[in-house]
Amino acid sequence: MRLKVLQGDITQLDVDTIVNAANSSLLGGGGVDGAIHRAAGSELLAECRLLGGCETGQAKITGAYLLPAQYVIHTVGPVWKGGQHNEAELLRSCYLRSLELAVQNNVKTIAFPCISTGVYGFPKRPAADIALGAVQGFEDREKLEEVTFICFGDDSYQIYREILNL
Repeated sequence: MRLKVLQGDITQLDVDTIVNAANSSLLGGGGVDGAIHRAAGSELLAECRLLGGCETGQAKITGAYLLPAQYVIHTVGPVWKGGQHNEAELLRSCYLRSLELAVQNNVKTIAFPCISTGVYGFPKRPAADIALGAVQGFEDREKLEEVTFICFGDDSYQIYREILNL
């Protein structure tokens, strides 16, 4: 499995699956969630309405509709409350549940945004450490060809590059 770090727009990536940093309703919102819903078109919202939402730390999969990807995996990251409310384990679970869904659906390439680091306030460096640790420790990682971490902002991009010595 190759790891890549890119800076840019997750909705433009030509990968099998993109991961959406969703809210618990799965009905769209701000940030990456809103961008994915806008780019995918109204069919994504219609499918998400059938899913009954999603709990924090869990993930659900849908079609990608107008996006270049085949699937969107929606995961709900934790809101940062100071680090004493199981935030780290919930964030780790987002990555692991997403990877499990990817493998179950024969996905070979997947792209993750920086989950919970926007309006949910998770500190960027610890979030990147958790994300990379979860992916590198995923027991079925050999079933994936490539995992991309796509960073919208330069600060997150530089954190990932530093951790991976790129």
